[in-house]
Amino acid sequence: MSTDLEQFYEIFFEESSELLAEMEACLLGLDVSSPDLEDLNAIFRAAHSIKGGAGTFGFTDMTEMTHMLETLLDRLRKGELEVRSEMVDAFLRAGDVIKGQLAGHRGDGAADPVATAAVCEELRKFSEAIYASNETADITTVKITDSAEVKSITSEVNDATGAAALNVNPALTVFSIAFSNEGVSPRAMDNLLSNLGGMGSLEKLILSGDEQRSKLLLKTNSSEEDIWEALAFVVDPANLKIAAEILMSTDADTLTPDPTDEFEAVPSLSGPPYGFFPGAPAAPNDIENIENSAATTGSGRQVTSSHPVAQQKDDKAAATAAETSSIRVSIDKVDQMINLVGELVITQAMLAQTASQVDPVIYERLLSGMNQLERNTRDLQESVMSIRMMPISFVFSRYPRVVRDLAAKLNKQVELKTVGENTELDKGLIEKIADPLTHLVRNSLDHGIEIPEKRIVAGKSAKGTITLRAFHQGGSIVIEVCDDGAGLNREKILAKAKERGISLLDGMSDQEVWMLIFEAGFSTAEVITDVSGRGVGMDVVKRNIQSMGGRIEIDSAFGVGTRISIRLPLTLAILDGLSVAVGDQMFIVPLTYIIESLQPTASDIKTVSGHGCVVQVRGEYLPVIALHEIFNLRPHSTEIHNGILVILEAEGHKAAMFVDALIGQHQVVIKSLESNYRRVQGVSGATIMGDGKVALILDTAALVMASQKESVK
Repeated sequence: MSTDLEQFYEIFFEESSELLAEMEACLLGLDVSSPDLEDLNAIFRAAHSIKGGAGTFGFTDMTEMTHMLETLLDRLRKGELEVRSEMVDAFLRAGDVIKGQLAGHRGDGAADPVATAAVCEELRKFSEAIYASNETADITTVKITDSAEVKSITSEVNDATGAAALNVNPALTVFSIAFSNEGVSPRAMDNLLSNLGGMGSLEKLILSGDEQRSKLLLKTNSSEEDIWEALAFVVDPANLKIAAEILMSTDADTLTPDPTDEFEAVPSLSGPPYGFFPGAPAAPNDIENIENSAATTGSGRQVTSSHPVAQQKDDKAAATAAETSSIRVSIDKVDQMINLVGELVITQAMLAQTASQVDPVIYERLLSGMNQLERNTRDLQESVMSIRMMPISFVFSRYPRVVRDLAAKLNKQVELKTVGENTELDKGLIEKIADPLTHLVRNSLDHGIEIPEKRIVAGKSAKGTITLRAFHQGGSIVIEVCDDGAGLNREKILAKAKERGISLLDGMSDQEVWMLIFEAGFSTAEVITDVSGRGVGMDVVKRNIQSMGGRIEIDSAFGVGTRISIRLPLTLAILDGLSVAVGDQMFIVPLTYIIESLQPTASDIKTVSGHGCVVQVRGEYLPVIALHEIFNLRPHSTEIHNGILVILEAEGHKAAMFVDALIGQHQVVIKSLESNYRRVQGVSGATIMGDGKVALILDTAALVMASQKESVK
């Protein structure tokens, strides 16, 4: 096995990040008044696993922090200490510090030394308080978290250490450990032995570089999981054997290991239970073998299946098997595969275009094969695209912490609800939507939700609600941020817009008024806080969403609440669009912006002096976007009533786009025009059609907004 531990860094970083996220979620969901034992165990296991991996790599800062955290969590889950809200706050801050330390080792930043010192002091005070209370009392009251009963447990004070010990001594376990140390560097071996020595009494039976094998005997009350975590990154799990033997308390001090013992003769609990184990095999079920071979092997030593590790192994067999059924793949490899499948789709479309021109009677088998190829290509495309799809819970899971911290800072009572967390979205969009959503949530909490006193006066409950909802609609995903707060004030927004010199139209709809808050620097807040300001940064939110091919809408009722809806394509790689023709050129219009298409009469067209044309559609006058004028093309006809109008809606505004004809609906593979050519105004990308020609994908939102600005000049 390679001696370079750095090859496993990325695995450790990724799994530690996942464990920290799991720990934070459990802490936020913890009921302080009646904590669930399973939650406490999950939090403990996360801290314990991070500590084990950090110790293996020599990340001492993380090891020290997680050790302090683990010690307190262990007392909580054993019922030796009551859970308090200030403890949960300290644990969350400790998690933040560990994230910073992890980022430092990853090269993405560093932990704040002031925050680190403060958290260490908090955890130290909690630990000191525990020991102080134990030293001054013969009767210790603890909270048994799984039964929610309070019992009295007699304690004995250890005069030598001054620490209290429960009168039930857990049995020690002797672990015989055998592994191949081929290729293990002296530095790595020193780290390994140091970690094992910290768990209990370690005896080195064989430790030979010449024989390339090691045999150790460890007497400890730690579990087999701990040993696997200490060894997994240093030695090859396939060549590692660990045998557990119960050590009775009567002969705990008299047991002397026999150097002549062959560890291979002892039934082995092989296979890591869980954690940081690259390439580790699925854990086999050895319990039946252990039961069959259970026998007394010496004075007080007995191999037994009743050992907790054996039980844990049985319980976690399914989970371990599930973990080994998935693999980690680089995003670059997935993107390359998606790009190749996109090229395959284009090639298939080209072949289909050519095959459509042959005689169907003569080439019946060819056309049948082309139809089968089309179905297979579509299935392959959908399967490959699904690899990049992730549940939006990856984004939603970060907001309970945001809401909890901000609500406490603003003295507000807020509950966060999430709906549709399993709705899937492309990984690229998952990463890009996080920041806009964070700003919208903070904005709703700061300026949407009122303080408890105002809510009670308004006849509402003191606790406000922010709801995050995600669902599929057509070929898009819709994400909503809703609050039951004060809502938007139309008059206040219009007054602020006039004060800033923003051009306003008579009879603006509510939707158009609400969109004014996305103007740069626009805010109706009387006091701009460091949390957010209504409108401060909202222009950036809109711009980021538009860059993803999405659009944003607002619905609000004054005194009732606000709903902000974000509509995004399911993926950035493929687009559902309508192909339209202007002269001899073809353009793709994203379907998400299209309301309808129609052929107007001459009487519906009105000319506005100096501002082009407008068309009347059911009593509403819409500006006309003439594509042939924008791109300097020669259309089949310049008379609008001889062509087709495609009615578009973007950012609360509508416009009618004039084209020669509608060709059809397509699912096209998006190609970046900017990276392959240059940026073109009014164009967001390009695609290759079945006949091999390039079709431009229109930047619909930019065209609609440009027509609105032109109409108000």
